[in-house]
Amino acid sequence: MNMKTALLGAATALALAPMAYADGHEGERGRDGQVNIIYWQAVSTMNAYLSGGTKDLEAASLVLEPLARFNQDGELVPWLAESIPTRDNGGVAADEMSITWTLKEGLVWSDGSPVTSEDVKFSWQYCTAEGGGCSQPERYNDVVDVETPDARTAIVRFGVPKPSPYGPFVSHLSPIIQKAQFEECLGDKAPTCAEQNFNPVGTGPFKVVDFRVNDVVTFEANDLYREEGKPAFSNVTFKGGGEATAAARAVFETGEFDYAWNMQLAPDVQESMLAGGKGEFVSGFGNLVERIMINLTNPSADLPEGERATAGHPHPFLNDINVRKALSMAIDRELLVAIGYGSAGGLTCNVVNAPTIYKSSANDSCMVQDIAGANAILDEAGWARGSDGIREKDGVRLSLLYQTSTNAVRQDFQTLIKQFWGEIGVETELRNIDAGVFFGSDAGSPDTFQKFYADVEMYANTFSGTDPEAYMGQWACDQAPRPETQWQGNNMPRFCSAEYDAMVAELAGTKDAEGRATLVKAMNDMLMQNYIMLPLVDRGRVSAKSVTLGGTVMNTWDSELWNIADWYRSE
Repeated sequence: MNMKTALLGAATALALAPMAYADGHEGERGRDGQVNIIYWQAVSTMNAYLSGGTKDLEAASLVLEPLARFNQDGELVPWLAESIPTRDNGGVAADEMSITWTLKEGLVWSDGSPVTSEDVKFSWQYCTAEGGGCSQPERYNDVVDVETPDARTAIVRFGVPKPSPYGPFVSHLSPIIQKAQFEECLGDKAPTCAEQNFNPVGTGPFKVVDFRVNDVVTFEANDLYREEGKPAFSNVTFKGGGEATAAARAVFETGEFDYAWNMQLAPDVQESMLAGGKGEFVSGFGNLVERIMINLTNPSADLPEGERATAGHPHPFLNDINVRKALSMAIDRELLVAIGYGSAGGLTCNVVNAPTIYKSSANDSCMVQDIAGANAILDEAGWARGSDGIREKDGVRLSLLYQTSTNAVRQDFQTLIKQFWGEIGVETELRNIDAGVFFGSDAGSPDTFQKFYADVEMYANTFSGTDPEAYMGQWACDQAPRPETQWQGNNMPRFCSAEYDAMVAELAGTKDAEGRATLVKAMNDMLMQNYIMLPLVDRGRVSAKSVTLGGTVMNTWDSELWNIADWYRSE
């Protein structure tokens, strides 16, 4: 049995776990005691609006919840909302200019106060406040108002017709936060509210007991959680830090942890882990793409702080599309997949691979390494080799800093890619940063992936749900991280194109599925054919669980911990 078959088999079996829960695991809340989770990227904040890091977003999802989210099949399901508004039930206006959400009856925060539509409205105001540093602003694109005619009703109004209105307040990326707790934390005050950001009041199955930055978060069951008998666990220890191999051993060998996230391990390591019988992999395949981001701005430390990596200072050589194209052509993606992921990864030349309707075939030439072609492009563009073999032009040397998070697979990738680039006359300095810091939210840190004080950087991300509208909006001009946004935002390359921004707006107003798919492909192709990012691997999402942990259902379309209220201890 190969790795992909084993992983898919485990995922299929685990999909039946919720029924087992219903049949044989009812009982009092907290009956199964402690559950231990390890994310080898440590949690920096419990505020989903102040971090783009998966580890922060998923930890926060234990406490903060949206109106609706996506299940393991990518289907939209109500969460804090009573039902999903649609055109058929009148929840989405005929002119597509509004969507009306109704909260479930009797919802309360973990402090006992009622959840109201004012909290929903405030969550939008918080993320869009002037001077703020919200990391998910694209979730609220085109929202002009949120009306609250009564305590349970929130009417989201858009400035343009919105055929796909399920961005605001949907998925773990845009949860509801409590107005009473955060109302003094708007705009530039947001990152200063440590108590609120580390200990948010929520509606989820757990609440924070103790938060230690970049180390461990301790949770206890929310006694006011709306579902009787849930969660089955009374406490959660959410440990961070280290690296993927050690996290895997903590499940497969020592049994210290019940669940380990993101098993970014070489195929042979995964196979050896399974042999002990203490754990198993859980997996799913969606749109997780490992990629290299290209910095189109100058990250030089010679520039004053506040001007580094900003739009006013273009990159000295990565603004040349010939250089970017050559960097892409030199990469052997087939080798990267083989050594890094095996059958749990696939070749890709796109940033959008799923659902299939959105996958472009226009960029597939990247799947074949072409060192000779890359050298020819650089020769023709006037980048000549110096005496040491490194290319230069007009006094500018092709010497770049390549950063990523600390992880064995990523460091293997760096080593290989440095070698590939050396073959085309590019000098590469490698840097790896602790993942808790790299994916953290500290606006004062020089080492975050948002600040991007390097020439290229490597990581993976995806989008929630099955509609990539908000995801494609991440590369609009106004989404670039910069001092005015507290260095939040998802447009890491600082790409800015009026044509692309026009397609973002057009996609927001396009109704039919075929038209939307055509636009998404065109946006993907613009990013790919301008080499704004270099996709490397279409990754399956793989985590590990103890054989005694039941109820887990891998979800590639929302938080991986989306159904933690259903987890239980099996015999």
